[in-house]
Amino acid sequence: MEEDALETEAMAVDVMEVDAIIADSVVTAEGKLFVQGGGWDTIGSATFPFRQPRIGVGVLLRIPWTRTNEMHTLTLRIVDQDENKIVLADAPPGADTPDGKIREIAGQFNLGRPPFLSVGDSQIVPIAMNLDGIVFNQPDTYSVVIAIDGRDKRRLPIRVRAIQMPGMGFSQPPRLSA
Repeated sequence: MEEDALETEAMAVDVMEVDAIIADSVVTAEGKLFVQGGGWDTIGSATFPFRQPRIGVGVLLRIPWTRTNEMHTLTLRIVDQDENKIVLADAPPGADTPDGKIREIAGQFNLGRPPFLSVGDSQIVPIAMNLDGIVFNQPDTYSVVIAIDGRDKRRLPIRVRAIQMPGMGFSQPPRLSA
């Protein structure tokens, strides 16, 4: 029984953790994540399709000692309730996409071990992604999905709701917070 507990603990030390937040805008500087208007999960619109000016996704990766000095892939996608990927952007010229659209963002990273890092320590890596002009075709619950090395690690819900402004008819209201 004690061996099982030690094996489980060793596996937990090897796990890459992902924390994330949805915001109006995010940036990284000096190894830190800066968040503007963070912590929401609901958008309201009186008309559809609806274009959200910007969605910032701030990601904090905790990289364990055992996962440094190797190449990793981070991907981000937004899916509807049926797991259909929504369009994030138009593809750049020359990109190999069937319809000229991007539905997933991917990037690679390789984090080294600085000399001051002790065996077993982890490191935090902040990543900022701003998605401009995402179109939501209908009210639904969507999810921002963050994957590391092909495995989904974090899902953040975004509820897109149809709303009507009382006494004002339909108009474009500000984003609702949860």
